[in-house]
Amino acid sequence: MFTNGVFDLLHRGHVTYLAQARALGASLLVAANSDASARGLGKGAGRPLNALEDRLAVLAALEAVTLVTWFEEETPLGLILAVKPDVLVKGGDWKPQVIVGATEVKSWGGAVHSIPLLQGRSTTSLIGRIRGKS
Repeated sequence: MFTNGVFDLLHRGHVTYLAQARALGASLLVAANSDASARGLGKGAGRPLNALEDRLAVLAALEAVTLVTWFEEETPLGLILAVKPDVLVKGGDWKPQVIVGATEVKSWGGAVHSIPLLQGRSTTSLIGRIRGKS
């Protein structure tokens, strides 16, 4: 299994999602956006809050995660093509037909899943609460 994201401030939504992703198979490779790649996503000033090496260390400590890596590009397509996962997973804010790498994974017989998000559990909303904006 393969999933990717920024995983800036790890929270319940992340760990629930990663556990559900892992339940779809025997192992889970998580690819994190590099700091530069994350900044290019327009998530707000000062993001990511945690540097890549810190985000990777926290992800690697999770029971659901088998292996962590990162990518510098805007999307993880090159990494997906190199790894050729049998299963590609993203959060429910991504429709399966627009998930980066979905066409390629399906072309070699793999599956693509979109896992529903926990309502109210996002890094953006958490940062807003910490900063007193919500």
